Amino acid sequence: MTGEEIKSAAKEYSLQSWSKQKGVNQIPVEKGEGIYFWDYDGNRYTDMSSQLVNMNLGFGNKAINEAIKEQVDKFCFAGPSYGVDARSKLAKKLVELMPDNIAKIFFTNAGADANENAIKMARMVTGRFKIFSRYRSYHGSSFGAGNLTGEPRRYALEPGIPGFIKFFDPYIYREAITFASEEEATKYYLTKLREQIIYEGRDSVAAIVIETITGSNGIIIPPKGYLPGMRAICDEFGIMMICDEVMAGFGRTGKMFAFENFDVKPDMVTFAKGVTCGYVPLGGVAVSKKIADYFEDHLLSCGLTYSGHPLGCAAGVACVNYYEEADILGNVNKVGKVLGEKLEELKEKHACVGDVRYIGLFSAVELVKDKTTKEALVPYGQDPEGIMGKVIGKLKENKFMTYSHENIIIVAPPLIITEEQLTEELIKLDKVLDFVEEEFLK
Repeated sequence: MTGEEIKSAAKEYSLQSWSKQKGVNQIPVEKGEGIYFWDYDGNRYTDMSSQLVNMNLGFGNKAINEAIKEQVDKFCFAGPSYGVDARSKLAKKLVELMPDNIAKIFFTNAGADANENAIKMARMVTGRFKIFSRYRSYHGSSFGAGNLTGEPRRYALEPGIPGFIKFFDPYIYREAITFASEEEATKYYLTKLREQIIYEGRDSVAAIVIETITGSNGIIIPPKGYLPGMRAICDEFGIMMICDEVMAGFGRTGKMFAFENFDVKPDMVTFAKGVTCGYVPLGGVAVSKKIADYFEDHLLSCGLTYSGHPLGCAAGVACVNYYEEADILGNVNKVGKVLGEKLEELKEKHACVGDVRYIGLFSAVELVKDKTTKEALVPYGQDPEGIMGKVIGKLKENKFMTYSHENIIIVAPPLIITEEQLTEELIKLDKVLDFVEEEFLK
């Protein structure tokens, strides 16, 4: 098919997620290599969001490709009740990457069903039914994961499942209160969380589920002491702490998992995306020894036909090996430092940049109309003029491919990006921020 035939057929026969179908205008992708991909007209685009923050190792990684091919030549599928070499290897590798309290892995197909199964396990083990999660969060769009989700993508599922409780995460930049320090903010937010748990019934809460670092809702990094304080609250009330590492895991923050930046040990860790870098779908739940021991004598009422798919596990083994052998964490920390410095320069230069937040190669640029008042470029949940679509469109014109959420531009390139490549792309972002000021700050 030609590029135009691909676009035409996709528009006629496919439904595109999170889109009004009338406006769909796909780029037909012919090939990809590293941080770049090309359309059928030979135009080169730079993937500055790692697609959906999942292609951590970029396009065309030969080690992953070869691992998948090798598994195809053996067999493509065996059900979860059969022993599979790649499945056992990957489970062992993942447990070894986790904190010493983690004992076993339950494999899923992706991040949403990883979160679904984590909350099921928490309810089974604790005998409680309430699940806390945050308003500024995205945990998936299936029914359980969608009820965990706090932002507007949950609305289509409402009225939802009883027992899902929302609370606010620390978003200090947007908070009406001025805190003297991060520690003071931490104390405030933890006090409110503890109070809410008590009012919900301390013996009814099974788990608190958080994106360790809030992802698409703004790369919101917890203040000092917040996660250890949450861990202490969970221990106090017998609540399970579940860290959703679907987006932040596998090196994105400069640590293999984001919770390692904050010195906490979750009871469960959900993962997907970077475990296979999108080459084959795969997700999972890492569970503590306490949870694993519980299911020695109690039925694990969780099951998926494709749980631990052999092709996905083969890709996962290759990915984990590559992270270690290519010193991907070293590159993330090296290039991530440059990213932070350059984002701070853009914040200083541009009147439309209210805040920049970054950790490793996980970052966001928050656009405002006024730096002093912090008035957002588009109000929460409203953009009747399609301003952010125009901003992303202008980035697309410059072949800088990413996405936005509310008034946030996500910058999360593949973890293999070099300093030179990053610098080249941020020049494009700088140019588009000039456009934002000229068009929307008059």
